[in-house]
Amino acid sequence: MIVSSHSRQRGAAAPARLRSALSGSARGAVGAAVLALSLAASLAPAAAFDGNAQNEPSGSVLMPPANVPMAPPLRPVDEAFRSGAQALRSGQTAKGVDALRYAADQGHPAAQWKLGRMYADGDGVKRDDIKAFEYFSKIANSHAEDYPGTPQARFVASAFVALGGYYLVGIPNSGVRRDANRARDMYSYAASYFGDPDAQFRLAKLYLDGAGVKRDPRQASRWLFLASQKGQYEAQAMLGHMLFRGDDGVTPQPARGLMWLTLARDSAAGPGDKWVVDLYEDAFQDASPDERASALKYLEQWLKTAQR
Repeated sequence: MIVSSHSRQRGAAAPARLRSALSGSARGAVGAAVLALSLAASLAPAAAFDGNAQNEPSGSVLMPPANVPMAPPLRPVDEAFRSGAQALRSGQTAKGVDALRYAADQGHPAAQWKLGRMYADGDGVKRDDIKAFEYFSKIANSHAEDYPGTPQARFVASAFVALGGYYLVGIPNSGVRRDANRARDMYSYAASYFGDPDAQFRLAKLYLDGAGVKRDPRQASRWLFLASQKGQYEAQAMLGHMLFRGDDGVTPQPARGLMWLTLARDSAAGPGDKWVVDLYEDAFQDASPDERASALKYLEQWLKTAQR
């Protein structure tokens, strides 16, 4: 068993002061690139095929090409999940929770994840970290070896991240004790096997804080870079700060650091993101004109690469 039974990328132009160094045409290009990047990240992958057939006999059944798999029939447990999700969207919380519980009891990972998040956040139900922990544990125990490319993989990876968070701080008055080593195991598995950017960011923080592992800024920077490449803005902020200031084994690269901080600043929106804004503001203030100009060039190059 993996665990015991108790056991944002929004498009925006570059920040105003850094953006002001661009010419009008370049500024438009950067803004459009960021917007296109954000739209691409917010849309789920879709697939389609042309089912038109030529010269089919009248009354015959049209079939897709042989190399296109037929969609499996909707199972009752899938229908229960869809019904529950729809009920929640329409404000019928009790009905939605009942449907999700039925699906979760049948082992539906998306339903288990949704209920876990609801109990963890107190969203529509009374907050209950033990129940949330149990739902996330069921996913981790049953789907740890699911192929990373499957639709449900994101729920599995997120469950591991949630479990890591619980192990990092513990759950009061429960058998879930604070255990930084177990937290590291949860984050490491989701970061390595599933390539989850949130797990990669949290694993990097452990290496920076020396929690459950020996402090290792170089190892942290590797995980931060992987997460940053996937648009994890918190990782971008932390990586940018490390590169701008330098750290043990990490050579200062102010221009590249300012580039990552600029990307992170663009995605920071909530009250809890003030630390991201502060890191950007401090770095921008301390950067030389040459470093700011180089940061802009790196930013444009990164946006062009990200669009491919």
